[in-house]
Amino acid sequence: MSDARYAIAAVVVTAAVTWALRALPFAVLAPLRASRTVHYLSTRMPAGVMVILVVYCLRELPLTEARVLAPSAALAVTIGLHLWRRNALLSILGGTAVHVVLASTVFAH
Repeated sequence: MSDARYAIAAVVVTAAVTWALRALPFAVLAPLRASRTVHYLSTRMPAGVMVILVVYCLRELPLTEARVLAPSAALAVTIGLHLWRRNALLSILGGTAVHVVLASTVFAH
């Protein structure tokens, strides 16, 4: 096979594989859209994931040291903002800002 045919064949195979890999998730997940289980998980998982992340991030935080106050205050601000405004982006940005400011100024060593 000549170099030109080989290159064309390689491009065609690569395009076909790329298209198939991009289309496959939509084809496989289409029947699941009407599933009650998927609907239940879509409403419950975000809160569960956030709880897991909070526990993971705070699990080794020494409760007897003053530096525990920065993440604790940030967590309180995040929860407060979310309960007040119900806006995940605002809650995350507000809590992150509080943590960064406290950790880099007040509780910096």
